[in-house]
Amino acid sequence: MKTTRRGFITQTSLLAASVALSQSGCATVLAGAAKGGRYKVAVVDLMILKRQKLGAFQLAKDIGADGVEVDMGGLGNRPTFDSQLNNAETRQQFLDKAKELNLGICSLAMTGFFAQSFATRNGVDRMVQDCIDTMKAMNVKVAFLPFGVNADLTKNPELRPVVVERLKMIALKAEEAGVVIGIESSLNATDEAKLLDEVGSKAIKSYFNFSNAWTNGRDVCEELQILGKKRICQIHCTNTDGFWLQNDPKVDLKKVKKTLDKMKWEGWLVIERSRDAKDPRNVKWNFTANTEYVKSIFQG
Repeated sequence: MKTTRRGFITQTSLLAASVALSQSGCATVLAGAAKGGRYKVAVVDLMILKRQKLGAFQLAKDIGADGVEVDMGGLGNRPTFDSQLNNAETRQQFLDKAKELNLGICSLAMTGFFAQSFATRNGVDRMVQDCIDTMKAMNVKVAFLPFGVNADLTKNPELRPVVVERLKMIALKAEEAGVVIGIESSLNATDEAKLLDEVGSKAIKSYFNFSNAWTNGRDVCEELQILGKKRICQIHCTNTDGFWLQNDPKVDLKKVKKTLDKMKWEGWLVIERSRDAKDPRNVKWNFTANTEYVKSIFQG
């Protein structure tokens, strides 16, 4: 059968597109955020006791979540994260499982910095670069970077200049890769906005955590409005442990949703804690209850 030039070009283009889609896994990772409304709900693999484990996806599906925040692994005294995702075969297994279960990978998390100082630890540039390289390989657009107790700018304001310097350094890497690094600090919204403005990059934003405001007696809705839509890349929709979100006297998610609606913000709400004190290690019980409640408010 004779093939025309036009037919050959068409067939070649379709084949190339098919191969690219299969290799990137982008249909899997982006589908969760692109479909089904403005708000999607995820859980943290670390907090459901499945850190960098393939089983996190099935558990997240059983819980009723739309996606998973995947951890980069621990740091300790290592030169970089103890990450299985450095292996291309493992990355593909994660992408394939997410696609199979119709789940999104909302973000990668550098939780190793909870116990290490972003301000003083040597080798931060390599650690963040490894995370960014993994983001590119998995087509994930957001990474979580907590400052942790050792780089707490409220208790240690003298660390601010070096934190700003390091954020500017990693901002260049993130900008080049087309990704966003979402920071979590202990600062109030006014001070965090000033910090972000000083860094001056669209690639460094706030990964806002409700519990930081509630724990420090601040109004979550006011904090969100001060930061504004453009400075917030993602939200940890959680409080400290003790109560489920629907039973927590500090929590008014209906009011929070009205605020976010008014701001025209959209994105992932990631459940981290808010476990009932009666049985905090019962992962499925706690995270199913919180996921169902968050969905009832933001997707109902």
